[in-house]
Amino acid sequence: MYRRLSSILFPVMSLLFLGAIYWGYQEHQEKNSILIKAENQYQRAFHDLTYHVEQLHQQLGNTLAVNSTSQGYHRKGLVNVWRLTSEAQNEINQLPLTLLPFNEAEEFLSRIANFAYKTAVRDLTKQPLTPEEFQTMKTLYAKSEEISKDLVGMQKKVLANQLRWMDVEVALASDNINNDNTIIDGFKTMDKKVTEYPEINWGPSVSTMYEKRTMNMLGGKMVTAEDIKKAAAEYTDAPPAEIRVVENGKGTEYASYSATVYENNENNENKKLQMDFTQKGGKLIWFMKPREINAKKIDMEKAQAAADNFLDKHGFSGMKAISYDMLNNTGTFTYVGVQSGVLIYPDQLKVKIALDNGEAVGLQANDYVYEHHERKLPSPIVSKAEARKALNPEMNVRNEQLALIENELGKEVLCYEYMGQINGSIYRVYINSETGIEESIEEMSPYDSEITSDK
Repeated sequence: MYRRLSSILFPVMSLLFLGAIYWGYQEHQEKNSILIKAENQYQRAFHDLTYHVEQLHQQLGNTLAVNSTSQGYHRKGLVNVWRLTSEAQNEINQLPLTLLPFNEAEEFLSRIANFAYKTAVRDLTKQPLTPEEFQTMKTLYAKSEEISKDLVGMQKKVLANQLRWMDVEVALASDNINNDNTIIDGFKTMDKKVTEYPEINWGPSVSTMYEKRTMNMLGGKMVTAEDIKKAAAEYTDAPPAEIRVVENGKGTEYASYSATVYENNENNENKKLQMDFTQKGGKLIWFMKPREINAKKIDMEKAQAAADNFLDKHGFSGMKAISYDMLNNTGTFTYVGVQSGVLIYPDQLKVKIALDNGEAVGLQANDYVYEHHERKLPSPIVSKAEARKALNPEMNVRNEQLALIENELGKEVLCYEYMGQINGSIYRVYINSETGIEESIEEMSPYDSEITSDK
């Protein structure tokens, strides 16, 4: 009996064993194929990065080599610098460097890209490169040469020693970055060099992009945790016993307060509402009410009325809705400030309304808190009729008004805002009220068109 059973089971077990071996072999081959593809991707990105940084250095040199009055070539050279730097940034993002301290070098390339772009987009025949900008380009030319040489040196070692990027990824993932690794050490050295560069004059248009918002930018007096508890109680009508206040970033320029309203229960654990306030001035910059939102029962018009009432109640008066987005039974309205009939786009905030009962369940007012102030608005130089000539003749204009926006150089400019339809879509077009030239254009959703149309 056992012999007969063995004669049956042995072939079956042999087949299963051989099948397991074949399956394991196939899995091993697929794994190796994936690893080879990843390694090839990393190698390609690294060698492309080395090439583009070298080309960036050469392009900066070429741009500096021509006559200082060659505005046409300056524009062409700066556009190429922007393109090469953007490609280098893209290749860095394809390398396994997320766990490696390489922030300074990445930011340096970002600043070069923004400097080149913002300089190239302006009219160089009217605003040619300044002596300070030429000096900045000379500095960038010298520093890009250092980075290029470091990358070329690493490239030679990678090729000579057949170094693998997969080893870098494994070392970073396992926090094993203290051991010698040519690639890791090379990037760390490069990042350290960038931190030691002297201060570079990037110009106001680029520098403002990297300015961090601190409480020093705000007006008003410093408030205490007890002041915040009172403010939170006023906003929520909750008793102070249900409110906890904690200080964030104590002793720094980014200090703020977080207030959390809890359910009144024994454990005091269930959150009803979360809010953030500035430490200077005690201004509300963010709040969220986490709750389950049921099926939609109110339309956009009622939701907007609820958002308007919420803003008026909490001191954000004189705002106008310009955009609407609906997701997961909530409607989010974007509002901008209004001064003397002019839309002030930098004064912007968002309100989220639950569409089951019209309750405000979210607010993001960071931009408004830091940018809201009385502005001295210029008078338009170009008339409405002249500005309209810059529009496509086929555009069916539905609405027009004055608006203050930030242009590509980060400068606030007064524009005529035209809302109209063309090619089956609705657009906002901004025409500079001083030059009569297009500053910006953006496509609108049907919801945006509905809430911004004059009622």
